[in-house]
Amino acid sequence: MIPVSEAERLILETVTLLPEESVALADACGRVLREQLVADRDFPPFDRVAMDGIAIRFEDFQNGIRNFRITGLQAAGSPQQQLIGKGTCLEVMTGAILPEGANVVVRYEDVSLADGHATVELDEVKFRQNIHGQASDRPAGAVLAEPGMKISPAEIGVAATVGKAHIRVSAKPKVAVISSGDELVPVEQVPLPHQIRRSNVHALSAALRQWGVEVSCHHVVDEKEQIRNTLGALLESNHALVLSGGVSMGKLDYLPEVLEELGVEKVFHRIAQRPGKPFWFGRKKGAAVVFALPGNPASSFMCLHRYFQPWLQRCLGQKAETPVYAQLSSDFTFKPPLTYFLQVKLAFDPAGVLTAIPYKGGGSGDLANLVDADAFLELPAGETDFNKGEAYRVWKYRYG
Repeated sequence: MIPVSEAERLILETVTLLPEESVALADACGRVLREQLVADRDFPPFDRVAMDGIAIRFEDFQNGIRNFRITGLQAAGSPQQQLIGKGTCLEVMTGAILPEGANVVVRYEDVSLADGHATVELDEVKFRQNIHGQASDRPAGAVLAEPGMKISPAEIGVAATVGKAHIRVSAKPKVAVISSGDELVPVEQVPLPHQIRRSNVHALSAALRQWGVEVSCHHVVDEKEQIRNTLGALLESNHALVLSGGVSMGKLDYLPEVLEELGVEKVFHRIAQRPGKPFWFGRKKGAAVVFALPGNPASSFMCLHRYFQPWLQRCLGQKAETPVYAQLSSDFTFKPPLTYFLQVKLAFDPAGVLTAIPYKGGGSGDLANLVDADAFLELPAGETDFNKGEAYRVWKYRYG
């Protein structure tokens, strides 16, 4: 049995960067960027009018002129016009290029219009007020987004602005999720008294799809030959296998034995943690990495978020996320010498501190308790008393 830190290290040693692919801009949100997004021109590309109003010369106002003759309209998207003559102005719209010769924009709210003239009703104006200066946000050639970023709507807007109709991103990994056990029946089937519906495979695959993975779902019964045939094919056609159940010490837990028969090298089996102690991890050269998770719902769910997700992010070339910590809202005691992943509900206290409210539930088989909680709080091994106000690492599984 190995500690959590060692399990994490061994898993991350198997990371292989996924290849790149080009996708249409409309399909890029949520993918991991694999190229720089560079400003192809200044941001903004011209002195931009920031308010609807009139454009004047600062010098005219300083010389006492308050009534300006309107000589035209500078609309957004129209070619640049020019101020002609002393004491003139142009009406301007937000987003328009600033007229040549103008260096102040006075908003309509500070102007009265009558008989083709505009009277400024201010005692003072500032040079270049209400003007969004050319290149004031970013100059041409500036890097706007770096590889490794997860593309959000913000990056989509930037990519569109620089003319990227297609973007290079990390290819989606293919992952097979396999449940095992004679006691499991399909969701649509009414289980007999000794059976339960398959739930882990759906919870795990939903999380993987949320992370942008191409997922296929499978089920094997407790029969060696079927397990061998199914896993043998899936090992060669996927980047990773995520299995649920069949990895403990039971007489029908065949998965570790079959995996090793198929040439999968066992990296470790059993982590000093609760839940999720029987976790089996292995790899086959030139084939899939295998995450064989325990069958209890809270165990498999926790292990997926604590171990698989960081591994996936590295494979995608995604920048490491900043760890999140939360303070315990009450004292908690856990005596076994194991790392404990406590289910918690997250909330901000009146001071803005992220707090973790324990929702211990009924153990690793308590699927319903995951609905009440938001995250797992990682309580380190070697301690037994965890005090209110102490901060620990959080592994969130609820977003938005």
